Amino acid sequence: MTSKSVPLPPGSAGRAPSPVDAAYLRALGEALRRRRREQRTSRRELAQKSGVSERFLADIESGRANPSILRLEHVARALGTRAAALLDGIDDRERVVVTLLGLRGAGKSTIGRRLADRLGVHFVELDEDVERRMGLSLTEIFEVHGEAAYRRVEREVLRERLDAGEPLVLATGGGIVTDPETWELLRARTHTVWLRATPEDHWDRVVAQGDTRPMSGDARAFANLQAILASRVDLYAQAAQVVDTSTHGIEAVSSSIELAVRKASGDRSEPGQDVRAGDAREREEA
Repeated sequence: MTSKSVPLPPGSAGRAPSPVDAAYLRALGEALRRRRREQRTSRRELAQKSGVSERFLADIESGRANPSILRLEHVARALGTRAAALLDGIDDRERVVVTLLGLRGAGKSTIGRRLADRLGVHFVELDEDVERRMGLSLTEIFEVHGEAAYRRVEREVLRERLDAGEPLVLATGGGIVTDPETWELLRARTHTVWLRATPEDHWDRVVAQGDTRPMSGDARAFANLQAILASRVDLYAQAAQVVDTSTHGIEAVSSSIELAVRKASGDRSEPGQDVRAGDAREREEA
């Protein structure tokens, strides 16, 4: 008889799990590990009692494996419970991390804070985590240690954030997609959103915020910005969601992302008020 797999959101078969699916599996693994520790049972002992290999148990507990219902039932009974009890109460929706991508001036900070408020989660600037870890500003990090060191620490603090299991809206540096390992980590474990904007809007927003660095001593600064954006478009386009902040206001963008996240996680509740695109004041603030 063929065993059935643990139910996951539609569309997960035959491919790597989506961030929502992966969150569900991690939550299941945590529930299993918690139950095993409550029973003061080692993984080796559980393997002997359940007939499931120690290695596969480790994969389940780490969220890497999607066990069949029958295997999960064997493991649960060895722990004095049932598979249904382990699955009961798992809520992967609370664990989804939304990652905002794009160049400076895309609206990541403004939209990120608004989206976090709508979802009821924390907003985090990943660059600030890197600065705290290294004890230097971003400019100093690049000047003293170089980009390779920055990317390594960026990946470290990102993994720590994700492993903590806290739901977040995460704003990232514009170049994070250029590091293959970090970009793959984000795509595998978070709901990635490219906040797309025209080069002119990127430029104008940064300058409007009082940042004159784009113009400092470089007559070709705008052309360089256009070139950087063009070089990353294909990477940004791999995001799970693309939202245009040049044609949509803060509330419309936030609502669109919120709706996508809730839909992907199976939450049928209605998102907050959606102010439609076309509000010029909102577009400028983004």
